[in-house]
Amino acid sequence: MRFDHFCFGVIAFRLLVFALFAPGVFRMFVHDVLGIAQSGGVFGAFVRVMIFPMAVVPPLWGLWNMLFIASHSRTHFPIGFHGVLLPFLLGPLGILLTLALDFRIPGFATHIFPILALVGLTAYYLIWKYVVSFLNTVLGIA
Repeated sequence: MRFDHFCFGVIAFRLLVFALFAPGVFRMFVHDVLGIAQSGGVFGAFVRVMIFPMAVVPPLWGLWNMLFIASHSRTHFPIGFHGVLLPFLLGPLGILLTLALDFRIPGFATHIFPILALVGLTAYYLIWKYVVSFLNTVLGIA
């Protein structure tokens, strides 16, 4: 058996498994998560707001990494600095989401925002500088 036939078989099997399980997972998501979100109350609002970091942030990290790889030859920004710019995109999107869903932010959050912003920006810098840079090197796309 040739290697390319084996690879095709593995890919075909994975596509078959995906085709069989994806509709069930999607149905479960629609019925369970969105059903809870529409139930109202504090918990429903919290679930509606948590959909944003779970569904939007990971793809944005991937797109941001692809933008870094595509623009690095022209801009020469360090990867950590590039990663610190991402919260400046995610923050306004999160604020728009809370306004659209009528989610009330507690009053004490405005007092601790400057501290949490510095901690968050530092975390983004370190994660992009060490973790994302390492993964880009492992994948050979750095």
